[in-house]
Amino acid sequence: GQLGIQLPELGAYGVAMCFLPVEKHNRLQCEGVFERIAQEEGLTVLGWRDTPVNGDAVGREARASQPYIEQMFVSRPQRSEHAGLDEEAFERLLYRIRRRTENEIAASEIDDKDTFYVPSFSCRTIIYKGLMLAPQIEKFYFELANPLVTSALCLVHQRFSTNTFPSWKLAHPYRYVAHNGEINTIRGNVSWMTARQSILESPLHEGQIAKLFPVISPGGSDSASLDNAVEFLFHSGRSLP
Repeated sequence: GQLGIQLPELGAYGVAMCFLPVEKHNRLQCEGVFERIAQEEGLTVLGWRDTPVNGDAVGREARASQPYIEQMFVSRPQRSEHAGLDEEAFERLLYRIRRRTENEIAASEIDDKDTFYVPSFSCRTIIYKGLMLAPQIEKFYFELANPLVTSALCLVHQRFSTNTFPSWKLAHPYRYVAHNGEINTIRGNVSWMTARQSILESPLHEGQIAKLFPVISPGGSDSASLDNAVEFLFHSGRSLP
């Protein structure tokens, strides 16, 4: 209400959780790319919201590397060809927009582009993640302690980084997978996934499957790579089981 953003009914809008460069010019460039791609894909950008955070709630190193954290709100397309878009199709569209944005920013000349990361872009879930311990989450993202915040389901997970140096971006993704442990064949798996891209197809992507490539985001952890693969297969028509 305070931001003047009128949200449509549940399921008809999406929320992108975004980690952005702290420096304003770089941040606005990243926001601009995200907005432009969302609009190209038929969405209406409703507005941006600075996610309320308390930097004093996390450790010194976490605070020093903390990104600028914002939420972008978008509404489901109103255009005729998308008019009957169901929740699954909307979720797929948000996935495509996120992948296009990630790819374009990664290939850009934007300074500090490596800070850019989208923990979640969904009409169902919001992922609050960061370089912190479980008890710090509701103190850092203090709106989570607000009684007005309700959710059908909430999953909290904490683990210690083993084979990557801890960072905000590499904190576990959990878009679809909650995973502990280590995958030892990670390079082989990524190579196989890349090799298969030329023959991947799904009618659900309406001929636009190449916009999702590479399926596995470069530089992710083993868990992030597994999450990328599960997300891609799910949005291409496989059931989660």
